[in-house]
Amino acid sequence: MLHIVACIKQVPDTKIIKMNPKTNTMDRASAPAILNPYDAHAVEEAVRLKQRYGGVVSVVTMGPPPAVKAIRKCIEIGADAGYLVTDRAFAGADTLATSYAITKAIEKIAEEHPVDLVICGKMTIDGDTGQVGPGVARRLDIPPLTNVKKVVEVNKEQGYAIVHRKLEDGHEVVQSTLPCLFSVEKEINEVPYSPLPNMLRAARYNPVVWSVNDLGDIDRTLLGLKGSPTIVAKVWPPEKPKGGEMLEGTATEQVERLMDILREKQGLFRVKEGQS
Repeated sequence: MLHIVACIKQVPDTKIIKMNPKTNTMDRASAPAILNPYDAHAVEEAVRLKQRYGGVVSVVTMGPPPAVKAIRKCIEIGADAGYLVTDRAFAGADTLATSYAITKAIEKIAEEHPVDLVICGKMTIDGDTGQVGPGVARRLDIPPLTNVKKVVEVNKEQGYAIVHRKLEDGHEVVQSTLPCLFSVEKEINEVPYSPLPNMLRAARYNPVVWSVNDLGDIDRTLLGLKGSPTIVAKVWPPEKPKGGEMLEGTATEQVERLMDILREKQGLFRVKEGQS
């Protein structure tokens, strides 16, 4: 029976979020918190593998107490158990410190039920680094399979997995030993609407909550800001595109003006009649 652990994150909805013009940082309070879309596909794939081979799906996240909402969404998708790692000691963590905390949580989960496969989204929409998954794999000393677009087979008895990895001009077929880590593309599946029983269970579900003290032997210098060598020097919103010019006049005049604009953009200048 497979035990799959999905690593997830609650993120601000970047379609709605605004930038603080004074601090040049994201105003996270301006947008609702959602389950990272790539992670939703990771959980969905874990659930499909559970249905295909039999097993259990656990989800784990590091974040503030409201991240319980993201875990409940995973239960709604079909996960069996959720773990929230929350503590002020984790605040300000970059991808390096985050991968360390998540690794320690997975190791604790594995004490009760050995983990066969770790699965996560390709990246988070608030960071776009794609570093946490491979970082977790490195710390767990297991193979990372990135950009996974299709899972062909997971064979626990013989200890291997076969996947298709997305490339710019196609895909490659890769076989890896188990346990290993997948970071998946959105195209790996479609996340359907959840059935009513899952929604009811998710509404009542309370995850296991761990503080830093619950993770056992842990190096606090590798957590939070202390364990984060990354420095964000500046963040700024992209420039808003300038409004277009309204062309007026007759159809002929509008066409002539449009041609002038196109020539100017190409560095060409119209020679006026009578000039040489």
